[in-house]
Amino acid sequence: MDAQGRGRADDIDPADQWVLNPNTGEYELRLAPSAAQSPVPGPRGSGGRGASRAAGAAGARRAAPARRPGAAAPGDEAPSPRRRTGAPAEAAAGRRGRRPEPKKAKGKKVLMWTGGSLAFVLIGASGAAYLYYEHLNNNITSVSDDGAGTGGFSKDRAINILLVGTDKRTGKGNEGYGDKDSAGHADTTLVLHVSKDRTNATVLSIPRDLITDIPDCPTTQEDGSEKVIPGKQRTRFNNSLGQEDRTPSCTMRTITELTGLKMDHFMVADFNAVKTLTSAVGGVDVCLAKDIKDPDSKLDLPKGEHTIEGEEALAFVRTRHSVGFGGDLSRIELQQQFLGSMLRKLKSNDTLTSPQKMFKLAEAGTKALTVDSQLSTIKKLADLGAELGKFDTKNLTFATVPVVDNPAEKIKATVVLKEPQAQQLFAMVRDDVSLTDVKQQKKKEKAAEAARLKGPKAPASEVRVRILNGGAVAGSAQETLSWLQVQEGVTKSENAGNAEQPLAKTTLEYGPDEADQARRLAEIMGLSGAALKPGESVANSQGLPAMTLTLGKDFEGAGVPLTTPAKVPEDVQKATADKVECAK
Repeated sequence: MDAQGRGRADDIDPADQWVLNPNTGEYELRLAPSAAQSPVPGPRGSGGRGASRAAGAAGARRAAPARRPGAAAPGDEAPSPRRRTGAPAEAAAGRRGRRPEPKKAKGKKVLMWTGGSLAFVLIGASGAAYLYYEHLNNNITSVSDDGAGTGGFSKDRAINILLVGTDKRTGKGNEGYGDKDSAGHADTTLVLHVSKDRTNATVLSIPRDLITDIPDCPTTQEDGSEKVIPGKQRTRFNNSLGQEDRTPSCTMRTITELTGLKMDHFMVADFNAVKTLTSAVGGVDVCLAKDIKDPDSKLDLPKGEHTIEGEEALAFVRTRHSVGFGGDLSRIELQQQFLGSMLRKLKSNDTLTSPQKMFKLAEAGTKALTVDSQLSTIKKLADLGAELGKFDTKNLTFATVPVVDNPAEKIKATVVLKEPQAQQLFAMVRDDVSLTDVKQQKKKEKAAEAARLKGPKAPASEVRVRILNGGAVAGSAQETLSWLQVQEGVTKSENAGNAEQPLAKTTLEYGPDEADQARRLAEIMGLSGAALKPGESVANSQGLPAMTLTLGKDFEGAGVPLTTPAKVPEDVQKATADKVECAK
């Protein structure tokens, strides 16, 4: 067995065993410093479980460390190891028929391996690599999502990931930061939304001091039993984690109630995560527009550009009294700048082509993060990483949920949502609207939708429509009918009961001669051009042609507009990950 299977035997770093072959785009395992390099296929996901796995498992019992609580059991979804003989003939046979990949394809493959800090898919097919795969699996700590998430993600829909940085002081050297007895609250909360077509992504920062409602939270206890932790009205958002034994699943539920976004997975990082991940990539580049000396965070850096890691990186993301207005909102901007820089570093060739850095990321990422139990194996993390790594950094937008000082407080310590800007921003993310322009096709679609709203509009008294409930709250069709007839003068309307199938979004289908009626009803109800569906008219109870309005799950009540904003509200703070910002 080579040194990789034994850990760092004879002072050989496992990372030094791997090199990138520029001709194939594959990482190759160097079995010994003096031996010829033999190609080993790069990560291909999980495979079958062959006879050689038994031998690998026996070795794993001797070499692998004990499994951390909540980690996946050894062997979960592991790729099957293939026995290596080192014979040149066999190595050649393994490559037979393979054609060199185009340069573009090779570069894309390497990029796919990054996906956040998920570069730890650099696992080969040898028995030694299998042991390392198991070692990484054992590093992972997981916690139940208690049904608050979808339990997975799909390649044909958008992805929503909850990322939480806690203020828990566990770990060497962290007891001196602030409240050493903190239970670990939702100190830094990010909602990562990756678009359905993977061309763009949005990161929403949720202020920790936002006043919101925390719902009742069914929570799995350590003994496996379930306990419902009572909800709390009008409290700080960061109490959704840690306080009263709330777990990340409760933060998930709070996010869904606040934004309307259903989360797929969560990842939680503590102070150690910042220190180890920044060191693993060789430091993160930051820029300061002024000297910063913050005795609270212990950040002491002069004006200019710096590469920071470890304790200094942690101090940077924790500082707030010396930047901006000296509060948490200023710190959020600083953290967004830091994360943008770290993402650029992760996707740089300096990181992608360095096996040493990739292995360090593998170790740091699996040890530093706590994930939900539906995401607790390297295979699943790698699959997610492949999806998250598809968008360009210029199309990743950081945005802070718009807030204002809490008007109920004399001494301002908390904030509340700024309306209607907050709801407009939530609607854009829910409807998968990019905060950056990334595709000409999308522009054409938006133009076509806008065109449906342009043109003459019929008087409200001439609008004939049948209303169906297609997933809205019970009674919504009747409520809308009454509102249209009494408040808006749409007297030729009727309640047609429930739709045959529920719809996610409200739609208005109209016939070729009813476009002017559709435009008027869209104006009255606040429907977007996307809600208008040219089609066929139907006969109403009088036998006259009428449109069909189906109230979907997005319907919030009669008179509440359903138009998704086409651009970000002006008051929303945002920045893209490709731009270098200097902390002020």
